Amino acid sequence: MKRTEQKIITLKYLLWSLLFMALGCHSANKKENKQTVAVTQRYTCPMHHEIIRDKPGNCPICGMDLVPFGGEEAAVTDVDLNTLLRPTNSHVLSMIPVITMQQSKEQVAVDALGTVMYDTRAIGSISSRVSGRIEKLYLKYTFQDVHKGQKVMDIYSPELLTAQQNLLFLLKNDAANTSFIYAAKEKLLLLGASPQQLYDIIQDEKPSLTISVYSNYNGHIHDALNMNVPVQMSAEPIATKELALKEGMYIQKGQGVLSVFDPHKLWAVLNIYADVQSLVKVGNRVHIIPETAPDKSFSAKIDFMEPFLRKDSKTATARVYFENTAANMPVGSQVKARITGNTINAFWLPKEAVISLGLDKVVFKKEGDVFKAHKVTTGLIFNNKVQIIEGLTPDAAVASNAQFLMDSESFIKIKE
Repeated sequence: MKRTEQKIITLKYLLWSLLFMALGCHSANKKENKQTVAVTQRYTCPMHHEIIRDKPGNCPICGMDLVPFGGEEAAVTDVDLNTLLRPTNSHVLSMIPVITMQQSKEQVAVDALGTVMYDTRAIGSISSRVSGRIEKLYLKYTFQDVHKGQKVMDIYSPELLTAQQNLLFLLKNDAANTSFIYAAKEKLLLLGASPQQLYDIIQDEKPSLTISVYSNYNGHIHDALNMNVPVQMSAEPIATKELALKEGMYIQKGQGVLSVFDPHKLWAVLNIYADVQSLVKVGNRVHIIPETAPDKSFSAKIDFMEPFLRKDSKTATARVYFENTAANMPVGSQVKARITGNTINAFWLPKEAVISLGLDKVVFKKEGDVFKAHKVTTGLIFNNKVQIIEGLTPDAAVASNAQFLMDSESFIKIKE
């Protein structure tokens, strides 16, 4: 009996010892939890979490402002359970600053790219006024320079020879018949003889077997007999080649044999995209910077808007006529242009506040204590501002920088 009592006392002693030890550990843990652990405040990039700094600054990768993390975090007490249970792909909880749309008048400048082409109004055509055979051709290749009054070719024409003989016969046998003589002279002039050629025929008293054709234009030569694709409408490189016109060929009366392009009278064809076509009008001022001579920029105006879309670009086309004497730009070269003169009174948001999802544009509109993805209709983008056409009221608050509230376009879901 005594042994049994001793065992019971020993067991009670062990149990009380274990109880005291457990209470001691709990008390120590409690004291340890009450101690304040000093944690250093650090900063990281919202997009690149591997960037960690001890002080505020900018991300060396994307340039975004670093945001604080770690340290002592304050408890959020003003958010209820319904807020936290909202779908995360349409609602975002954040303390990011908000802004509203601002209405202002902006003089919008439209940037455009273009190509230098020939001014078709300055293209001249050299043709023969009589039918005949080319006896001598003084131009052999395309892009040869030609000047007004320069001899281009000599033509043998039976019609011209007969007209000369008729004039010489009247002068020799019926000199008093001034009306007939005048009519014979006029016929030769109408057939292409120059006043000097007519004078030489009368002085020599014998007909000339050939008559010369002269250029009435300044520029360089293009082959009118082989122009299936109009050169002035093509920006493709054009090689110098032999003319299709050859000596010994017969040409018809009124047939255009050569074209003269003036390299000093050109136009710049500017491509205007659909979103800014309404801003470009005839008469708008435009500043043009040539690709081949950036230091020889000049100012001009929009002279003509083509009333159709070109199939190769699907953009509206504006023409700017200009003199090419100073810049000496080659045809087919590129130009940059800035078109000004339009003032728009509209509502604007900073470019960072609007996110493009392809066809849709969204902002994060603040509704209560959360931000909600909200679809808007935008217009122009100018000077880091986006024109808001519809979807927001003037007093609606949106996130000033919507990029902070998303990870990718697939994150956002909007309701139509």
